[in-house]
Amino acid sequence: MIKRAVFPGSFDPITRGHENIILRALPLFDEVIVAVGLNIEKKSYFELEDRLTWIKQVFQHYPAIKVMHYAGLTVDFCRQVQATHILRGLRTSADFEFERTVGQVNKRLYPQIETVFLLTTPEFTSVNSSIVRDIHKNGGDVSIFIPEIIRLPLAAK
Repeated sequence: MIKRAVFPGSFDPITRGHENIILRALPLFDEVIVAVGLNIEKKSYFELEDRLTWIKQVFQHYPAIKVMHYAGLTVDFCRQVQATHILRGLRTSADFEFERTVGQVNKRLYPQIETVFLLTTPEFTSVNSSIVRDIHKNGGDVSIFIPEIIRLPLAAK
């Protein structure tokens, strides 16, 4: 059986923390699907196509990393792609409490799925997409928080 992990998120935008988790997960799985989730109740800052393009650029030299998007429940997407695991990164204890609850619900909805948590490395603990978006919206330099290959468009004034 192929060990296939789904790493779900909005990746609005992808950060160095996301990149780090995905690369560290590669030895654990045969395939990692970076799954950009669509939430119709939430307005994204960056366009879906841009986010997909950026993620593909970041991992272009890693054939075991696939990039897809989905709407609806993550576990339904996992069933569709025959994933064996959901991959999540943990920055803080608050992340753990939230992710534990989601992981337990996912296990009830899809008993065959296992959730795997990787701890964020210390240098990326403070990095998240919300902070990157806020810095970007206000004209700040986000280059130290996002993968080197990505060039975000200038913020609208």
